[in-house]
Amino acid sequence: MFLLLYLFPEVHYLTEEKVYEILSICEGKEDYSPLIRVIGRIFSSADGLVQSFRKDKEQHPNTKEQRATGSTENRLGPVEVSVDIEAVRRVYDRLLSNEKIESAFLNALVYLTPNVELDLTYLDVYNTNPDYLNIFIIVMENSSLHSPEYLEMAMPLFCKCMSKLPLPALAKLTRLWSQYSVEHIRRMMETFQQLITYTVTGRSFKKCKFNQEEEPPSESSELTLQELLGEERRNKKGPRVDPLEKELGVRTLDCRRPLIPFEEFVNEPLNDVLEMDKDFTFFKVDSESKFSFQSCPFVLNACTKSLGLYYDNRISMYSERRITALYSLVQGQQLNPYLRLKVRRDHIIDDALVRLEMISMENPADLRKQLFVEFEGEQGVDEGGVSKEFFQLVLEEMFNPDIGMFTYDESTKLFWFNPPSLENEAQFTLIGIVLGLAIYNNCILDVHFPMVVYRKLMGKKGTYLDLADSHPVQYQSLKELLDYEGDVEEDMMITFQISQTDLFGEPITYDLKENGDKIPVNADNRKEFVSLYGDYILNKSVERQFKAFRRGFQMVTNESPLKCLFRPEEVELLICGSRNLDFHALEETTEYDGGYNKDCRIIKDFWETVHSFGEEDKRLFLQFTTGTDRAPVGGLGKLKMIIAKNGPDTDRLPTSHTCFNALLLPEYDTKDKLKERLLKAITYAKGFGML
Repeated sequence: MFLLLYLFPEVHYLTEEKVYEILSICEGKEDYSPLIRVIGRIFSSADGLVQSFRKDKEQHPNTKEQRATGSTENRLGPVEVSVDIEAVRRVYDRLLSNEKIESAFLNALVYLTPNVELDLTYLDVYNTNPDYLNIFIIVMENSSLHSPEYLEMAMPLFCKCMSKLPLPALAKLTRLWSQYSVEHIRRMMETFQQLITYTVTGRSFKKCKFNQEEEPPSESSELTLQELLGEERRNKKGPRVDPLEKELGVRTLDCRRPLIPFEEFVNEPLNDVLEMDKDFTFFKVDSESKFSFQSCPFVLNACTKSLGLYYDNRISMYSERRITALYSLVQGQQLNPYLRLKVRRDHIIDDALVRLEMISMENPADLRKQLFVEFEGEQGVDEGGVSKEFFQLVLEEMFNPDIGMFTYDESTKLFWFNPPSLENEAQFTLIGIVLGLAIYNNCILDVHFPMVVYRKLMGKKGTYLDLADSHPVQYQSLKELLDYEGDVEEDMMITFQISQTDLFGEPITYDLKENGDKIPVNADNRKEFVSLYGDYILNKSVERQFKAFRRGFQMVTNESPLKCLFRPEEVELLICGSRNLDFHALEETTEYDGGYNKDCRIIKDFWETVHSFGEEDKRLFLQFTTGTDRAPVGGLGKLKMIIAKNGPDTDRLPTSHTCFNALLLPEYDTKDKLKERLLKAITYAKGFGML
C-alpha cells in the first residue's frame, strides 16, 4: 500500500488515462485505497477539478499561479468548454460500480462545496478563470446524485453554490446542457426533482422555508397574508423578467416541442405541501430576501398557481376598496368600492359595452374591483351566480354566427376571428374584458378558441404550426406543399398572391410579398410561402380585431402575475376549465337541498345513472348543470354543485340554474324513469332546460 501511495504523491489533476492507470494497479493489488485517496484529494479541490479531464491535454498549467489565472475561455465559443465530457462519463461508468469508490465521490463533494461557495461569493473566480465552470459540469455527470446520501449531505449546498454563479456562467451551462441528449437532460431534471421532493417532505422544510441566510423572524414580525390584505404594498416593479431568459434571448413561451414535456417538471409532492398563502406573500412582497416557488412556476401545477392568482386578485380587489374608502373620506364623495354593472337582458351587449367602455376610459383601475352584476327589473344579490349568467349571455350573443364577429369550424368546434367583420373594435375589446374579468373573478366560461389565441394573448405571434388546430384544412394543404417531391412550380401553379372572400362572398386578393402575383412558388421558396401564409391568416388578416381583443384582456390582467406564472395551455385552463372529468370527485363534493341527502334512494339512483353515462352524455350533463362542459382548475372536486328537490314524482324534466350550478330534480319513482327524463333534459336542454 505504501508503495502505491508513493507512486501517486504529486497528482494535481486527473485525466481518463491516469484514472485507468491507478485503477489497474489497484485492481492488481486488490487494494483501492490509493485511488480513493486520489479521488478524495482531486474531487474535494476546486483547483484540481478545474484542471481535470481537459480536452487539450497539452494545456495543463504547471504552477499554481498559472492554474489560478490560466483560462481557455478566449479560445472557446459560447457553448464550448475545456472539459472532455465524454471522458468524464466513461470514468464515472467505470468507478461508480464500486461502492467504496462511490463513497469517495460523495465525501469529496461534501468537502468541496463550502470552499466553492466562498470562492463564488467573495473572490469572483469565474470572471478570473471561466474554466471554474468545469467543476459544475463534472459533478453533474455523476449518475448517483439522486441517491439519498447525496440528497441529504451534498446536493443542497452544491445547488446553493450553483445559484451563486454569475449570469454569464449560468447562461453557458444552460447552452451546454441544452445540447445534451434527452436521456442526460432527464437524468439531471429528475435529480433536481428528487432533491425538491426530499427537502419538502423532510422535517427541515417547515423550519427553513428556504431562507437560510437569515435568522427566522419573530412571530410578531412575520408578514402574513391577512396582514398583506391590509397593506398597500403591491408590486409596482412591472412584469417580472427572468434574467437568465433575458441573457439567453429566449422565452419558455417560445418552445413548441420541448425535449421533456412541461408536465414532467411539475413536482406533485411539493404542490401537496406548499403553503400557498405564505409563498405568495414572499413572491409579492419579499421576493428579494425570501425564496418563493412562484419564481419557478414550472414546478407548480395549474391548480397551485391558480390559488396564487386568486390571492393576488382578491388582494387587488381589497386594495381598490381601501383606496375608494380613503378617497371618499378625503373628497367627501360616495364612491363605489365595487365594479357594478346594471344591464337589461334584451340590451345586454349595448349596456355592457357602454358601461365598460366608460370605465376603461375614465378609470381602468375600476376593472380590478370585485364585479357585481344586476339585471334591470330583477331582484337578487350577486354572489357569483348573476355574474356567471352575465358572462354566459354576453358570450352567447357575441359568438352568434349571425353577428359575424367570429367564424365557426364544424370539424374543430372552434371559433376564430372573422377578418372581414364589420363590427367595431369596441365589440372585440368587450370580449377581451369579459375574458379578463372571468379570470379575475374566478369564473369558468364556455369559450372555444384554438390554442393560438392564448399564445397571442401572452405576446407571441401565430405561426404556420398553429394552423394545425385553428385551420386544419389549410394546415394540411401547406404540409403537403412542403412535403411534395415533384415539380412544385409546374404541378402546383400557385403564386405569392392568395385569395379569400369578404363578408358578402366576393373574392379579394392579398399579396404575401410585393408583386406576389408574379412570383411563383417553387421548391426553393415554398418554406417562405408557408411562413408568410401562416402569418397572414393568424396575424395580419385579424390584426385590427385581435389588437382590440388583447387590449381589453390586458385592461384587467396587466398588473396580475398571470403572464409570468402561466403557459398558454394553462391560461386556457383558467378561462375554459379542464377536459378531464372525474364525476366521482364531483359526487364527493356535491351538496343537497330541499329534503335530499346523499343517502336518499333518488340520489343513489341519480349517481349510478350519471356514472353509467358515456363521455359525451357526461359532458352534456355538465353543460346542462353548470353552463360549460369542462371542469374548473383542480377538477370537478372544486365545483360546488347543488341538487335540490323539485317536487314529487312527475313527468316534468329536471331543470337547472347554471349560474348557481344547481340541479332541480323531481323525486322520480323509478331509476329507469330518472334516466329517461335526465337524458331527455340534457339532450334537448337548449332553450328551455337551463334557467
